[in-house]
Amino acid sequence: MVGSAVIRELLNTGHPLPQLVVRTRAELDLTIQAAVYAFFAAERPEQVYLAASRVGGIHANNTYPAEFIYQNMIVEANVVDAAFRNGVKKLLFLGSSCVYPRLAPQPMREDALLTGTLEPTNEPYAIAKIAGIKLCESYNRQYGISHSVDYRALMPTNLYGPGDNYHPENSHVIPALICRFHEAKINGSPNVMIWGTGTPKREFLYVDDLARACVHVMNLDKIIYAQHTHPMLSHINVGYGNDISIRALAETIGATVGYQGTIQFDPSKNDGAPRKLMDSARIHALGWKAEIDLEQGVKRAYADFLKTTGGF
Repeated sequence: MVGSAVIRELLNTGHPLPQLVVRTRAELDLTIQAAVYAFFAAERPEQVYLAASRVGGIHANNTYPAEFIYQNMIVEANVVDAAFRNGVKKLLFLGSSCVYPRLAPQPMREDALLTGTLEPTNEPYAIAKIAGIKLCESYNRQYGISHSVDYRALMPTNLYGPGDNYHPENSHVIPALICRFHEAKINGSPNVMIWGTGTPKREFLYVDDLARACVHVMNLDKIIYAQHTHPMLSHINVGYGNDISIRALAETIGATVGYQGTIQFDPSKNDGAPRKLMDSARIHALGWKAEIDLEQGVKRAYADFLKTTGGF
């Protein structure tokens, strides 16, 4: 989802397709070190957008913690080191808002990193993403002057949009709810059950807004980026600017899909963190702001779902 959006933004900003080097997972398994090193040695790109991740919602994180920590850490290590060893000066790493403590002060600022206990349901994923931040920072500290290394990191809030994963159990909340409400509509189900109490609040960012942020930050002058960060606190948040309860989100998605039944909640299921709102002051000061609101974004996401799945 994210990689495709970054490609769309690069094409929109004047980068012709022949300049873009891409590989699907089938073409290049980033968990295999030898394959990654061979790829970088052959292609020798000038810039790298590291968008690849093993991702999922609460159910997937709880079910596959080993895969979530191992695959994300090994991908980061392979790509960052292979990039460095093959002369890549600029790299952008994408993390997640889950790197912050479960009870971090809201909205969450960059300096909340490593100040408290992580949310247990996605701790393995969060630790892998924290390692990615520190990996980039460490290469900058050791090789920034001697090799002109400039590796940056963005921490996006919850993402959704074209190319999302619509798996009914392992996907994130927006695509999962779109799938569930659509299925309930076509089957005439009288109610839809949502995990948890519906009270937690989440922030959501349309993926093309993130892609604009990625290209914008990648192209910032090194001095300007350094003025808004610190060598050991170099990541930047990317959020929409406000959040919404899971209950209100479900109602919005149900209305967009056209579901007429009742929405129910199962409080026996885990809510996750009570709130996750990003402080995006840094990236706002650097000249970026989100443009696509949730209602408009959900309509686009539902259209993509229908196109992708054929509506079942």
